[in-house]
Parts: sequence; structure tokens; C-alpha cells
Amino acid sequence: MDQLRYDNLKLGERGAIISIVAYICLTALKLVIGTMAGSEALKADGLNNATDIVASIAVLIGLKLAQRPADKDHTYGHWRAETVASLVASFIMMAVGLQVLFEAFGSVFQGKHESPDLLAAYTGVFCAVIMYLVYRYNKRLATRIKSQAVMAAARDNISDAWVSIGAVIGIVGSQFGLPWLDPVTAIIVGLLICKTAWDIFREATHHLTDGFDVELIQEYRDTIAGIDGVETVKDVRARNYGSNAVVDVVITVRGDLDLQQAHDICTDVENELLDEHDVYTVHVHVEPEPEPENAKECL
Repeated sequence: MDQLRYDNLKLGERGAIISIVAYICLTALKLVIGTMAGSEALKADGLNNATDIVASIAVLIGLKLAQRPADKDHTYGHWRAETVASLVASFIMMAVGLQVLFEAFGSVFQGKHESPDLLAAYTGVFCAVIMYLVYRYNKRLATRIKSQAVMAAARDNISDAWVSIGAVIGIVGSQFGLPWLDPVTAIIVGLLICKTAWDIFREATHHLTDGFDVELIQEYRDTIAGIDGVETVKDVRARNYGSNAVVDVVITVRGDLDLQQAHDICTDVENELLDEHDVYTVHVHVEPEPEPENAKECL
């Protein structure tokens, strides 16, 4: 099972590499055409893609580090490296998003109201299509290998596609007597960059502080409660190591069971969670079911 998860991380590298190559090409194209055509929105979009290069490299490094096996001072492995990489990427994206906002606001207040060339709009449409195709690939890959980092990269891809469409709207609008719409759209692009950075930051910190989906916790509880021999489910806790869930369970069983029978029930709980919910590790603590008060009185 561990080898399969490591192989999935290796496959995840492919999605990060494809994103890096796409972002390098699109960054160069947008910055060159944006400068030639005089489009603040397209240049802002190009800067957005430049940050995505660094962010994708961070994801790639995180995926590589996460493949390291457990050692004496990382007994659970290095799975959280991809989450840390996402956190670093969010800082980079936020910094550039703020830079784009600063430059766009400066352009508005300085009165730069020349309409950009329509070549910028055609470039934006082309880049949006490319990023949508990259998004579709990474989303399928992330779903297949269940990778948090690759899914975050896919979310960034589709965000970039929408950013490019927004830039196109601003550029085209400026051709109809609304030249100020181009720098205003650049402001919107900057806000979208900051929002994407915040979303990635929030999710990464949620995982790093042992936050977990409460709905999944309830699903685990329901599954455990339906296993033969489990009397009650006293507690279920879980946390993430990268894209892997580690679950701690406290159950009660009948007090008259011998040690082997109680152990078999614990094994059933572990196997059910591993098979049904694809969790990484399950720790089960078993306690005897307290005898009812009326039963003691009868004795």
C-alpha cells in the first residue's frame, strides 16, 4: 500500500511539470504581447503566471520530498512536505498579487487611458484555452491519485483560465470607448490572485494544524458503528499527513470477550476503514462495555 502511495506521488510530479512548462510559455507570451499591445490587464495576467511557475516548482519539490520514506526523526514519513510546499506557494502568490494591485491602481490614478491593441485579446483567449486543458489534465490526475497538492495546482490552473478571460473582457471593453476598463480589469486580476493565494494558505494551515473534515469524521463513525462486535463508538479523531488520513478510534466491546476476540474486532475496524475510506493508518483503542446498573442489581 505504501509503495502505491509513493508511486502516486511520482505520477503527481508529471502534473506539476506540465504546469511549469505551460506557465513558462504563457508568461513569456503574455508579457511580450502585453507590452507590445499596451495592455495592463494582459501584463498583470503574465505576472500572475510568473508566480505560478514558482508555485508549481514548490509543489514539485514538495511532491519529491514527500516521497522520502520514514526515518528516525520522521517516523510518520515526510507526507506533509507537499502541504508545506502549498503554504510557501501561497506566500509567493500573495506577494505578486499585491504587486499587481499596486501597479494597476497606479495606472488608474495616473490617467493611462489608451486602448490596448486587440492582439492582446486574442492572446488572452488562446492562453485561457491552454490553461483550461492543463486544468482538465491535472484535475483527472489529482482525482486518480488522490493528491492534495495536484488538486491545488488544478484549482490554480482553472483560476488562471478565468483570469485570462477577465483580462480579455477588459481589453475588448476598452475598444468601445472604455479604455479605463483595462487597468480596472488588472485590479480584478490582482484581487483574484490574492484570493487564490488566501484559499491555498487557509487549506494548508488547516491541515498543518490538524484540522479535518467533520463530515468525513461522521462517515468514519457510521462505518465503525456498523461493524459486528462494536458496541459503541466513543471517539473518532483524524488528521492529515499530506493527502493521507490518519485515524484514531476508541470503541467499546462486550466485557465478556477474550483478548483474541477483542483484537479481531479491532482488526475488522482497521480493515473496514482502510478498504472503505482509503485511510492511511488506523489506531484502535478498545474498552469493555460497562455493565448496566440493573444487571448488577440482579446479581
